[in-house]
Amino acid sequence: MSKQVYINLPVADLKKSVAFFYALGFSDNPQMSDDSGACIIISDTIFVMLTTHTRFRSFTPKTVCDTSKAVEVLLNLSCESRDEVDGLVAKALAAGGSTYDKPEDLGFMYSHSFVDPDGHGWGLFYAPEML
Repeated sequence: MSKQVYINLPVADLKKSVAFFYALGFSDNPQMSDDSGACIIISDTIFVMLTTHTRFRSFTPKTVCDTSKAVEVLLNLSCESRDEVDGLVAKALAAGGSTYDKPEDLGFMYSHSFVDPDGHGWGLFYAPEML
């Protein structure tokens, strides 16, 4: 059995965050979602647990990072093509996300990134030799 990765991210507005990830083409697992959190399915092995700040604070004694002032996390997701990289960034921008860089082609890898409405950084890359 493959290992699964569950990434917990605090969000200010759960409904807005869920709508953002739906706009990227992802869905949720309703069995693992409620008024304080939603399980976004990225792939068969990668899940993002979007949780309200109150719920997130129940997992840790530390304060939630203010992503307008500091970087909390940078997440990287492999894609199956350059078109998928560009398409996800375009969907993210159309859904209220932002970006702070331009696409980068290093020959062996193509990448671009976006920042979701809660300030979490998402790097997308296509590296055919790694697939």
